[in-house]
Amino acid sequence: MDTGPHPQVLSRAQTSLIRQLLREKQVRSREGVFVVEGAKPCHDLISQHPQAIQSLLVSPRYLRAETSVDRSRRFNLEARQFVCSDPAFEKLTDVEMPQGILAVVRQPQWDEAQVLGQLRVLGVYGDRLQDPANVGAIIRTAAALNLSAVWLSHDSADHFSPKVVRATAGTLLALPIFRTTDLRTVTLSECKIYSAVLSSTDRVPIREIRTVPSRLLVAVGNEGAGLSSEIMKASQIRFSIPLAEGVESLNVAATVAISAFYFSGLPIDSAAPRRKPPQSV
Repeated sequence: MDTGPHPQVLSRAQTSLIRQLLREKQVRSREGVFVVEGAKPCHDLISQHPQAIQSLLVSPRYLRAETSVDRSRRFNLEARQFVCSDPAFEKLTDVEMPQGILAVVRQPQWDEAQVLGQLRVLGVYGDRLQDPANVGAIIRTAAALNLSAVWLSHDSADHFSPKVVRATAGTLLALPIFRTTDLRTVTLSECKIYSAVLSSTDRVPIREIRTVPSRLLVAVGNEGAGLSSEIMKASQIRFSIPLAEGVESLNVAATVAISAFYFSGLPIDSAAPRRKPPQSV
């Protein structure tokens, strides 16, 4: 059972660090990395983002099932590789049926000014989102619909936490994600905010919106409390998605999927001012 080029046995210190990375946001932020678990996510990383992988850990359970193609790709990986026993691997993770492979991955760095400098911006703002599954699904949806970026309030669930990472289904490295304490950077960049709401005296059904500004953020709020008063005040439009009688609300990730898909297909409001492209120097 060939483990790869010069594998190292995982030390106690490295075991402790991986355990902390899986459980503590502060450690992930300090180290600038996060953990990806599972065969398919790790295979996708090795194929698509090998330079992002800092290290790879495998156990005998994974090695016994590894195909020759996957083994060849792993052997060509420049990142450090480690091996540990199956019982030791199981103690690292809270996954019910671990597959015996995980990667420590560098957190991507995105240029917010560059994203906001585009001629057209269509993004999502998540306000105080607490459910990791929702945050992950929103990121996955935004990537699938080719949105510009996702903005999350500073008190939303950490998008590098294991549950969010699993829910993103491998899209975390493909989409710019920013955490923010306020929206001044966005609003100063001439982005308009359309807020999804359940109840508001001035809300409009989404189908009555026939054009959109060229620079738009769709705001969705906390699963229980909704959007903050600050976001509501900053909104140009408050819209709702009509629901069948007896259905009180949609899951926030479903709201993002419907809204983003609908708005991405609308024409740009020709009366709205267009942002000038940046001048070359």
